[in-house]
Amino acid sequence: MRAMRVAVYYSNRDIRLEEWPVPAIGPGEVLVRVRACGICGSDVLEWYRRPRAPVVLGHEIAGEVVQVGDGVSHLRPGDRVVVAHHVPCGACPYCYGGHETVCSVLQTGHVDPGGLAEYIRVPAPQTRRGIFRLPEALTWADGAMVEPLGCVLRGQRLARIKAGQSVVVIGCGVAGLLHIRVAQALGAGPILGIEPDPFRREMALRTGAVAVGSPEDDIDALQAHLEGRRAQRVIVCTSAPSAVDLAFRWVDRGGTILFFAPVPPEATVTLPFNELFWRNEVILTSSYGAAPVDMQQALDLLRWGRVSTRDLVTHRFPLGDIAQAFDLVLHPRDSLKVLVEP
Repeated sequence: MRAMRVAVYYSNRDIRLEEWPVPAIGPGEVLVRVRACGICGSDVLEWYRRPRAPVVLGHEIAGEVVQVGDGVSHLRPGDRVVVAHHVPCGACPYCYGGHETVCSVLQTGHVDPGGLAEYIRVPAPQTRRGIFRLPEALTWADGAMVEPLGCVLRGQRLARIKAGQSVVVIGCGVAGLLHIRVAQALGAGPILGIEPDPFRREMALRTGAVAVGSPEDDIDALQAHLEGRRAQRVIVCTSAPSAVDLAFRWVDRGGTILFFAPVPPEATVTLPFNELFWRNEVILTSSYGAAPVDMQQALDLLRWGRVSTRDLVTHRFPLGDIAQAFDLVLHPRDSLKVLVEP
């Protein structure tokens, strides 16, 4: 039986390179050689990941089909693809209601073992609904950015972001910068960024934000860029509980706050109920993950150059350097998206 290398997560500071058998595929399944896989910010949330450890992480996957199972006719060896880590059933009340990412099927199924491996087995549901052809004009790194971009597209659709709306993005890491770029592509604006790190503040300005401040900056001074008003849409892309309170202070009357990142499970947030809802009709919403429709739309936006992600990939590591890759995500040093290229 062939062997492959996998990166097994035990904790943020204990990522082990191990040798596992290459997964055997069955009917309706495919075997994919992973060419690039991003490390998501959620991969270093220990309270979220350690209860399932040891586990092979990695859900931002681009690779090459090397074997197809019986009954698979739409794919063949050599195809360049983007792989969804999990997919919804498409037939439950949640899916029909537009909430595919809370579907029980999506939340329980996944590729085997995970994208931080040399090969993955793609189960039949993902093979049918969660594999997307990667055009020759796009790189493996482009393919690994499809899932993060799809998550952003889903969030902005739920927040109903439209042309002409003012937007404030709190937290300008990879997700925040993608939110700025997607909002700009939709015609929203002006767009402001709130970010403590100088490197990321500069990236937000280069990305399309008209101004960027730190969380400690005076809101009234930054409001000058929004004609003295608060923002119609506020997007929170950081797990810092203080960002939630900051979002409450930034949102305008009749506005919407999109919570795109979780807070630690022990965190508590004080909700100014009357000020937000009874008087000002503020809407709070959240989003999780990406459905197949979001993945396809993200791929199309990259294909046609409507959104660019290449400058967001700042570091690439071979699988053998997985510990250094995780350390860089955990302690960013002039870094954004970190890719692993097995």
